[in-house]
Amino acid sequence: MEQNNFSLEEIGARAKQASREMNRLGVMAKNHGLEAVAEALLANQDKMILANKEDVKTARENGIKESLIDRLTLTPERIAGMAEGIRQIIALEDPIGEVISMKTTPLGMQIGQKRVPLGVIGIIYESRPNVTADAFGLCFKTGNAVILRGGKDALASNQAIVEVIREALMQCKLPADSIQLLTDTSHETAERFMRLNQYVDVLIPRGGAGLIRTVVEKSTVPVIETGTGNCHVYVDAAADVEMAVDIIENAKTQRLGVCNACESLVIHSKIADEALPLICERLAEHSVEIRGDKRACAIWENMIEAAEEDFGTEYLDAIISVKIVDSLEDAIEHINTYNTGHSEAIVTADYNNAMRFLNEVDAAAVYVNASTRFTDGFEFGFGAEIGISTQKLHARGPMGLLALTTTKYIILGNGQIRK
Repeated sequence: MEQNNFSLEEIGARAKQASREMNRLGVMAKNHGLEAVAEALLANQDKMILANKEDVKTARENGIKESLIDRLTLTPERIAGMAEGIRQIIALEDPIGEVISMKTTPLGMQIGQKRVPLGVIGIIYESRPNVTADAFGLCFKTGNAVILRGGKDALASNQAIVEVIREALMQCKLPADSIQLLTDTSHETAERFMRLNQYVDVLIPRGGAGLIRTVVEKSTVPVIETGTGNCHVYVDAAADVEMAVDIIENAKTQRLGVCNACESLVIHSKIADEALPLICERLAEHSVEIRGDKRACAIWENMIEAAEEDFGTEYLDAIISVKIVDSLEDAIEHINTYNTGHSEAIVTADYNNAMRFLNEVDAAAVYVNASTRFTDGFEFGFGAEIGISTQKLHARGPMGLLALTTTKYIILGNGQIRK
């Protein structure tokens, strides 16, 4: 059953109408609505956590691994983070209405580009209920309506969050249909949603490789592809070993089930004998399983020999692969072969190597001497994020407000006609 017993087409039509109403709202009205939502999230945290406990209980009964249950779980701290994300969006400059350029033609017409909402955004995502609030905040600030299709594992949580948001909007006399949730999580409804061209302007999938591939292959609505994260940290021959150990520990273990976690370690052979045992010992403290090539296995006896597919796997678990290389060129080649275009890092004290890595590694975010865990809209100062795009058209990397806008030409004349 879909939200409020509406058919998918009715939900699309209501979203389209809401997007037209949103287009008439000024920044003060939008910020007022967002503040009301932030307060409502905090005031109703007990309701959302109670619903979330149902989802977590079912997930455990279904044998879902703990790293994914962590992504599913709501806590008072995470709900406070959701509210803070909304408030950060309030503080950001509203991009809608910005005139990007304006020029005068020889006939005296003025031609410019104005930033406008995309319209109706559809988001298909898996079991991360915080995405529900993040997606709403960014879409609402940019004047877009959003239709959400979350995973069945988080259905009760998502319903509770959406109910809280819609009630807050109604109390402010703002369009509640600017956020709608598909409560039918069947594959059939999802595929119909992907073909709802008459109402949905763009689809954004967030989740694992299978979900993203399905949306890209089956959607007739334009897609902004958010990719999986097979993220690497490369320890260069000129690395500070202590720094490398700390960065890898953070990038791998701070949260296991997230797309910006390090899944692959690449290390220069000149520093491997010194650095690899220290890295492995630190990771072993977190019960991380380490799968390495033959050279790595010869250095650390508790290592499991890696298969070829390990180097291209996003584990989302306490597992990491290790590859030893003989040069920066080999490291870059390995990373560009196996990465998913998400986030890559080098640890080095060599400026030239750092610059080459920045220039030659093909990814949405490339780091020097920092953890890949910072690839996040909140950390980049965007407030929340709608996702991390690994494609190259329209948007790339963490997608904040600007990624949810397009432009239209505005032409000001005083009676000109074309001859």
